[in-house]
Amino acid sequence: MTDEDAMSGAAPTLDQARRQIARYGLDADPRAVLVAVRLMAAGAQLDRASEVHFSRSGLSTGRYRLLVDLEDDGGEKSPSRLAKSLGVSRATVTGLVGGLEREGLVARRASMEDGRGAVVVLTARGAQRLRDMAADHFTRLESLVDGLSADERALFLDLLVRITRRIGVLTAE
Repeated sequence: MTDEDAMSGAAPTLDQARRQIARYGLDADPRAVLVAVRLMAAGAQLDRASEVHFSRSGLSTGRYRLLVDLEDDGGEKSPSRLAKSLGVSRATVTGLVGGLEREGLVARRASMEDGRGAVVVLTARGAQRLRDMAADHFTRLESLVDGLSADERALFLDLLVRITRRIGVLTAE
């Protein structure tokens, strides 16, 4: 399979990138543009697949990430700390917590440190949901990358770190 047909229909080919760059009279590396565009397309595909995947357990990607973040942090955290660690707004956390609370997967209680504030607590039911889905979830994650060797996985992780450090160039003024 060539670069040109690797993701046919999902993202431009190298020839399309070259034509677009030429059409606008730009001095850009077509392969660099193609890598970025395909990465964006892959991210969108992963987002859609993740939602399907987590919906099998009655969750969304965001709700799953919140539960895992709580579990990793000893089972409780303030909404503002959740927002920061998840990279979302406080309003998003409020919405996620509301849905999880209705299902009994988390609870809110007054903060022991600050009586005015609240913390979100992972309930036994929430911890059990994570345990129940763990085997299938991790098997699917491993299967997603089983076409890569151990060395390729290490390289891919390095490349992801290097690329994600530069994501701000898309949103910079």
